[in-house]
Amino acid sequence: MQTQQIEQLLQEQLQLAEVYVSAEGNHYAVTAVGECFDGVSRVKQQQMIYAPLMGAIADGSIHAVSIKTFTPSQWRREKLLNPPV
Repeated sequence: MQTQQIEQLLQEQLQLAEVYVSAEGNHYAVTAVGECFDGVSRVKQQQMIYAPLMGAIADGSIHAVSIKTFTPSQWRREKLLNPPV
């Protein structure tokens, strides 16, 4: 699966403000930013990301996913504390 396909799928399903996906082989890293994560446990946030990807995980297109989720305010703070290189 292409990273752009995953970004689009997650964007459509979760109405995310921002989503970034990188890949190394069939191992993917997802950073997702959205109001949908506000007040939701970490486990539930991960489940929210996994749900739209289950078909690709089941067919082996995606082998592993590392997930980071943020609300927009958490994301602003993260970017200040850990600016992109």
